[in-house]
Amino acid sequence: MSRQYRIAVVEDEHNILEVITYNLRREGYRVLEARDGVEGIDMIRREKPDLALLDIMLPGMDGLQICQSIKTDVSLRHIPVLMVTARSEESDVVLGLGIGADDYIVKPFSPRELVARVRASLRRLGQSTDDGRTVVSVGGLRLDSERHRFHVGEEQIELTASEFQIMNLLMRSPGRVFSREDILSLTGSSGGIVIERNIDTHVKSIRRKLGDSRDLVETVRGVGYRFRED
Repeated sequence: MSRQYRIAVVEDEHNILEVITYNLRREGYRVLEARDGVEGIDMIRREKPDLALLDIMLPGMDGLQICQSIKTDVSLRHIPVLMVTARSEESDVVLGLGIGADDYIVKPFSPRELVARVRASLRRLGQSTDDGRTVVSVGGLRLDSERHRFHVGEEQIELTASEFQIMNLLMRSPGRVFSREDILSLTGSSGGIVIERNIDTHVKSIRRKLGDSRDLVETVRGVGYRFRED
């Protein structure tokens, strides 16, 4: 590892915190710990870590509130957020991704899966799917990879890091169908079937943010996704 990434872990269950901390430190990461939401957001604001790993159910301030605080703070919004939840209901996942979380993991999880998710999120920090063009305009949408801005018409829309990477990929090749595996590979993610299902959740969140332009991102049944070619 060329640098020691700092990861903020906010988890109130001692045993789970211990497992997470042990496995991340074993991989060479520096771990910053907090056991409640208020302590967690204060630590994140103070330390500005490279990634935040947040349990959803926390005393004082829950993980969704912390995530929202991170993503609405100009000095923090670049930090990838990985949500940890004991509940696998889609509504919880969609809510988390909708307010800016970049990925999620459901308890119980294996240390291997945890490390893979963290690595994928950190890779996306410095990785780009650019083809040399800084700005791409297609179908009334405008994506500026240099400034990390995305517009629907004249309105600027906030996308998470993962959502931005997916739109960056799709908009640069209108009409081309990308499988979920393609998207994982080309946007710097890795892992198994659980992570592939996350692509569907990210796309659902993207479509919600696109509003009347949601149909530009098309589902190719049994294959994957494409940006509509007019």
